[in-house]
Amino acid sequence: QVLLAESDGGSVQDGGSLRLSCRTLKNTYSHLCMGWFRQAPGKEREGLALIEEDGTAEYADSVKGRFTISKDNVTDTLYLELNSLKPEDTAMYYCGADRARLCPHCYGGTCYSDFGYRGQGTQVTVSS
Repeated sequence: QVLLAESDGGSVQDGGSLRLSCRTLKNTYSHLCMGWFRQAPGKEREGLALIEEDGTAEYADSVKGRFTISKDNVTDTLYLELNSLKPEDTAMYYCGADRARLCPHCYGGTCYSDFGYRGQGTQVTVSS
């Protein structure tokens, strides 16, 4: 079982930056992979970035070069640095986690986000 808690998101203007965090409050598995995904009203869920235990990161083409995923293994906190934000980045953002052997991956610029566990979500709003 994995329990995740996300920080507050925020509102920024076009071109602005935010940092999201997601703390692992409980984890009963030995090896986890984690990631971020988002969902905007009326749109499908979109995987953004994944990170494995060894720090290997993968990104969706839509955010590559703008977003950075990282993890602090001391505090069990996952981060997503969002830069050069655009109005189309407005969405509810979620962190996700799963056992390493069930980790989703990115293929052809698209990241899957079928994590077994997820946080409560945090709103990111980008205004033009």
